[in-house]
Amino acid sequence: MPPPKRIVVVLPSWVGDAVMATPTLRAIRELFPEAKISHLMRRHLKPLMMGTPAADRLLTYRTGKTNKKAGRGMFDLAARLRAGRFDLAILLPNSFKTALFCKMAKIPRVLGYDRDGRGFLLTDRLLPRKEKGKFIPSPIIKAYLGLAQYLGSRQTDLTMRLWVTESDQRRASQVLQRCGLEAAIDHPGKSGHGPLILLNPGANFGAAKIWLPEYFAELGDRLTEELGATILLSSAPKERQIVDAILKYVKHRPIDLAANGMTLGALKEIVRRCDLMITNDTGPRHIAAAMDTPVVTIFGPTHPEWTEIYYAKERQVAVKVFCGPCQKKVCPLDHRCMTRVTPAMVFSAATTLLAAERVTAF
Repeated sequence: MPPPKRIVVVLPSWVGDAVMATPTLRAIRELFPEAKISHLMRRHLKPLMMGTPAADRLLTYRTGKTNKKAGRGMFDLAARLRAGRFDLAILLPNSFKTALFCKMAKIPRVLGYDRDGRGFLLTDRLLPRKEKGKFIPSPIIKAYLGLAQYLGSRQTDLTMRLWVTESDQRRASQVLQRCGLEAAIDHPGKSGHGPLILLNPGANFGAAKIWLPEYFAELGDRLTEELGATILLSSAPKERQIVDAILKYVKHRPIDLAANGMTLGALKEIVRRCDLMITNDTGPRHIAAAMDTPVVTIFGPTHPEWTEIYYAKERQVAVKVFCGPCQKKVCPLDHRCMTRVTPAMVFSAATTLLAAERVTAF
């Protein structure tokens, strides 16, 4: 079979999953260096993926109600793909819809995992790992790479990478200047100042995944008082309530990035400049790893095996409970998997990681 000339790779919808796809995107580019490769993604992910050398084009689509003016409905999307004359579609998400619009686009070869009842729409089907009819927790990052390996890639490198554009850098500098952090233009913790630490207290998965706002507040105050840290707060628009709750509890007010015009593209560059991120198991955790910034991740109801990222500069903090990991979005009990993770536990992980980084720097 001749190598494909035009490839479309359909990206996952979540920020963290999209970052975990980057080793696979790199492997596909290396496997087919002469092909014209397009990455298809939801519109909100484009700033995240800008600058990647793994694609010749970034294509976007919108979800929800069909917008006739923008031409982003299911039929319009299929027509756009058909006009691209792709001969191979690689589906990273497991949704039925992604297979359907590729079938509607008459792409002759469609590769993906046989999930969500879509097997009949795929020409190349990979079977997910199951035991007694249930999916076995296994790293998503490896599952994605398995698609490239099926096509012939021998790549095993799981290092996640993101790129920043000049626009990202300018916007990040503007945000930091509005915050009064002109001195944070390049790694303040490595230039004689206290560490620059970003707290990411939200999570899109659900309320059960969120560490208590009062714990984030206590942790931020302790980092400020004992380490002289500058604390940044990162949040998406839907997470405003969580940030406001933290601000009610703190003694030392952190810097609210969202209130100073932060964008997803700027976040990549701001994360790169930080000395440490402390986060729930959510998208910015993966951004930190992709920008080679140390990260402490607080795990509760989610199974760490699904989102394992094999990042040496990560420390995971969790407690064992009889009911977890349950994978539930809302806790039906007392949220013990998160309430029993104390600020002292996270502070210890943070200081250990910062100390290791200082040793490495010298």
